[in-house]
Amino acid sequence: MAKILLVQPYGQNWEAGQKDMSRVANIMPPIGLCSLASWLEKHGHEALLCDLYAYPQDEGRLRDLIRTEKPSFVGLSATTSSFLDALRLAGKIKEEHPGVKTVFGGVHISSLGAELMRRFPAMDFAVAGEGENALLDLLNREGQPPFSAGGIHYRRNGEVSWSGDTSLIDDLDRLPFPAYDKLKGFPRQYKLPLFSFPKSPATIAVTSRGCLFNCTYCDRSVFGRTYRYHSPAYLIDWFRDLNRRFGIRHLNLYDDNLTLNAERVAAFCEALIRARLPLTFNCASRPERLDAELLRVMKRAGCWMISLGIESGDPEILRRHRSHAADLELIRERVHLIRRAKIRVKGLFMLGLPGETRESIRRTRDYILSLPLDDFNLTIFAPFPGASCTRDLGRYGAFTENWELTNCLNVLFTPQDLTAEELAAHFKGIYRAYYKRFHVLFRYVALAGRSGDSWLRFLRHLGSFLALRRHYRAKRSG
Repeated sequence: MAKILLVQPYGQNWEAGQKDMSRVANIMPPIGLCSLASWLEKHGHEALLCDLYAYPQDEGRLRDLIRTEKPSFVGLSATTSSFLDALRLAGKIKEEHPGVKTVFGGVHISSLGAELMRRFPAMDFAVAGEGENALLDLLNREGQPPFSAGGIHYRRNGEVSWSGDTSLIDDLDRLPFPAYDKLKGFPRQYKLPLFSFPKSPATIAVTSRGCLFNCTYCDRSVFGRTYRYHSPAYLIDWFRDLNRRFGIRHLNLYDDNLTLNAERVAAFCEALIRARLPLTFNCASRPERLDAELLRVMKRAGCWMISLGIESGDPEILRRHRSHAADLELIRERVHLIRRAKIRVKGLFMLGLPGETRESIRRTRDYILSLPLDDFNLTIFAPFPGASCTRDLGRYGAFTENWELTNCLNVLFTPQDLTAEELAAHFKGIYRAYYKRFHVLFRYVALAGRSGDSWLRFLRHLGSFLALRRHYRAKRSG
């Protein structure tokens, strides 16, 4: 039996001197690490978990856990923006405990694993792609090659070696439920995005893996273009367990696209209705995967909000970057269809993709303001290493690679004929235009009393929100 300590790094990527408001709005549990922990323990190993994003002050606790528990391995999950912080932690761990082996995983590793291993000696192993089989094999063999599972980068005779292509789990129902109980303070320490849920406690669950689409801005290096999912029976048992053990009353089903298989979603919703679980849920969908019949059964099962990946209001940007680009009028019709089903609808948009122009930004702004959305989210294109449109970005504009700031909030790529300052100003301007409308503000006020603790969190941190607004105003005027 081996012992591993799984770590979620803080990965601070907020502007220096400013409070990290992303943590005020959203602290979600590291569901991937919870799943790995339960999988490893099912196979006889011991897994501990330390979430530094939820508890940034817990680096001392991390060091104490390593000293007292003496794990053989420390596994660090890394997004692009958190990778350098994970690397910093690994360096400290190696200094204080040279015998501990570090294992890196996550989307950044899946995109750049061999390159990272060659550049950074604090990485002993890197697991690319789906992690269960690779990490289990790594622990079973106590870190000694050869490995039978694919997906492992390791060092042999001073060179980086590779155990072969990642092996995927065909039947996801073989997986035990994620080990939420290993998270300190769960569920109270973990918060879904403000105004995105009606009741608390709330948490996330992922019911499928992968996506069959190939949008240019998405990094598909973990699961590839596969699509696998849990059965309705498995999901009912899982969600009943969450409700009984932790009192969970709302779930954000954090799949890339819950409705990719409409028959499967309808069967799940019918099972949820029969089970009479006191739960509501959110999900994400592509607009073209919805119809009135499916929406009716989703509403009966407790669907509270659907997030639509729309991305742009410019047809040419959609054609260029969105796999199977939907017609803007079809998207508009689906927004109305969701609202007629009495489900809240949230639009997800992005600025700054290659080919973006002042005119395409204007079209996106006008399109956003023309839709009867209950909520919306706008991000700035983040050039993730594994996304297809990130290759050769310099041909289409100015690109500054900065992993720490690759968080969908900073301008790292500026399309031709735009400036970074201009793009940032449009980003903030669209948010102002959306939220300054009376009917939008009224919808949020109407959520008082049925939005979990969102209003309490917002009012508690109102001073910080206002300080951030003053900061950006000063930057614009300075």
